[in-house]
Amino acid sequence: MTESPVHSQTYQPTWESLDRRPIPNWFPNAKLGVFVHWGVYSVPAWAPLSDQRYGSYAEWYYARVMGELRGSEDYHARTYGDHFEYRDFGPLFKAERFDPDSWADLFAAAGARYVVLTSKHHDGYCLWPTQSSFKQGWNSSDIGPERDLVGELTAAVRRHGLKMGLYYSLVEWESNTTARTPSGRYVPREYMDRYGIPRDRYVRDHVLVQLRELVNDYQPAVLFADGGEWDEDDEYWKTKEFLSWLYNNAPNRDEVVVNDRWARGMPGRHGDYYSSEYRDTDAVGVDHPWEESRGIGRSYGYNQAEGADDYLTSQQLIHELVDVVSRGGNLLLNVGPTADGTIPLIMQRRLRDIGAWLRVNGDAIYSTRPWTDGIAPQPNTADKTSIRFTRKGSDLFVICPEWPTSDVRIQALRQIHTTTVELLGHEGTIDWRRQGDTIIIEPPRDRPERVPPSYAHVFKVIGVLS
Repeated sequence: MTESPVHSQTYQPTWESLDRRPIPNWFPNAKLGVFVHWGVYSVPAWAPLSDQRYGSYAEWYYARVMGELRGSEDYHARTYGDHFEYRDFGPLFKAERFDPDSWADLFAAAGARYVVLTSKHHDGYCLWPTQSSFKQGWNSSDIGPERDLVGELTAAVRRHGLKMGLYYSLVEWESNTTARTPSGRYVPREYMDRYGIPRDRYVRDHVLVQLRELVNDYQPAVLFADGGEWDEDDEYWKTKEFLSWLYNNAPNRDEVVVNDRWARGMPGRHGDYYSSEYRDTDAVGVDHPWEESRGIGRSYGYNQAEGADDYLTSQQLIHELVDVVSRGGNLLLNVGPTADGTIPLIMQRRLRDIGAWLRVNGDAIYSTRPWTDGIAPQPNTADKTSIRFTRKGSDLFVICPEWPTSDVRIQALRQIHTTTVELLGHEGTIDWRRQGDTIIIEPPRDRPERVPPSYAHVFKVIGVLS
């Protein structure tokens, strides 16, 4: 048996060594994943709506509604009273309607190839029965559901043939200080004094213990770190040491991938793939794998303040997927279940619409790469109306966000030796002609009846690329 190229060397705890690791092929081929933000914050499920990026995140309830970022907001006191602590939400997070197989069936129907669950967010609550001595009584086995939510969803997702990943917040508001707030804290000092983990033990005796526990017990294909890049460097987090252990010793070392949020100075420089969140960075492109994550609405955690108009339409989400993939990225699209384990109906509908489109047009998405000879859209462009391109081998996919009412012209083709142009979902022939280095596709005058009233239309130009 030949050795996998991913594990063809021993990785040292240096960036020079770690950066040489090739990313496992499954990730750049997957293109679509489902993010799941679910935890104690799903009980209050509220944040004031804001047009600012990150401004409507309901999973930040502890810090943004109760803590140092709330400003003059008094929602928590008005709704729950002055003496209701965040940890009082724990017993109310019951997950009584959580059906992991139903979730996994939905994610598969959406056309997703992987799932990433928040195993622990910044509030420190763990969705698995962690052995960390600092989290006894603050995990889903001890309080609330009394279930191993990570384990149950991991098993269901894999039964449905998808890869399973885990998000892990390195930062905990009750333990970590920050330069991001005037006070240097996210939550009131009294909660840090009561529940915080000593700084000299936080990484060695808690974070690294939990990370190894997750890797050994659940073997996640994705480890999505968060918060590490805010204040502390890779020496504090022991990032290089952990990643070298992961790449060398993880039970699924040939499969696992990590993002770039493990330490200050790391984003856009190190990691198997780079992370973009609601298009917050231009440090993405075709030279390194990357992933755009966002909610269907403005929040990751379920936010009851959001109405129908706060969610993107199915067409907008499909255009987002097409745009991201055409620029070399994956889309990690988030759902925020309610505290009882129900995925809101509007989110379910959006996922099923995406899946229906992919069943017709997925050939233009999965396992494709950008066509860099084409007129590539600029990073983070807001224009979703222009044609996008992807390629697979010698085939070129021309993705039109709207039904074209005139000829589609494809320029900058070095050689033209194609014999066929197809419209995905349509069995009839498509007329086309050559003109110098340009192919001109002549769409049917009216959209063919056999082509679904789709959110984007794909012409496949077969064998045109060398």
